[in-house]
Amino acid sequence: MPHPTAPVTADDLDLAVRLAIAALREAPQEAWDAKAGSLEWTCWETVEHLSDDLFAYAAQLAPRTPPTDGEVPFVWESKRSGGPANAIHADRDAGAAGLLQVLDACGGMLSAVVRCTAPDVRAHHVFGASDAEGFAAMGIVETLVHMYDLADGLGLPWEPPADLCARVLGRLFPGAPQDTDPWATLLWATGRGDLPGRPRVTSWRWYGSPRS
Repeated sequence: MPHPTAPVTADDLDLAVRLAIAALREAPQEAWDAKAGSLEWTCWETVEHLSDDLFAYAAQLAPRTPPTDGEVPFVWESKRSGGPANAIHADRDAGAAGLLQVLDACGGMLSAVVRCTAPDVRAHHVFGASDAEGFAAMGIVETLVHMYDLADGLGLPWEPPADLCARVLGRLFPGAPQDTDPWATLLWATGRGDLPGRPRVTSWRWYGSPRS
């Protein structure tokens, strides 16, 4: 299946976050402190990290003059040794429902900023300056692949729409094969799965440079 060149949109990001939240609502309450797949973080921490990713991407694009040489200087810190360094932490007393509301809010922030940002605006990312479409695609990749980690830790089914996977592959992973299943290819490109006839990816990155 060729990876489509249709642009990645805020609606795509909304879909990814909505599907993630719907899946996570089915998680058993006792599973949130389990490890998330191959990560060293708990499932709770991984949702916080995902929320933090979406928030951070919104924060990079939101200033009137977005930074092109570094990150907006929020304080990122871990709550425990080995945990993710986040600006966003959910109130544990609010339970899983509160955690998912934090994820929903951060996804909504990024979607809103993507919708309001002119296509010629650029902002810093460690993998290279990107535009609003690129940050939307990054948020989708973070959501889809961390949901793979979470689904493993929480014992949930998870398989996102193939066309959504294909669009973010086309936007961020130009070297990925185009004749393979998009979800399997995205997992392979992010070091989480195998593709027949191709070596396992042990070090990966995406390419957020705006389309020419």
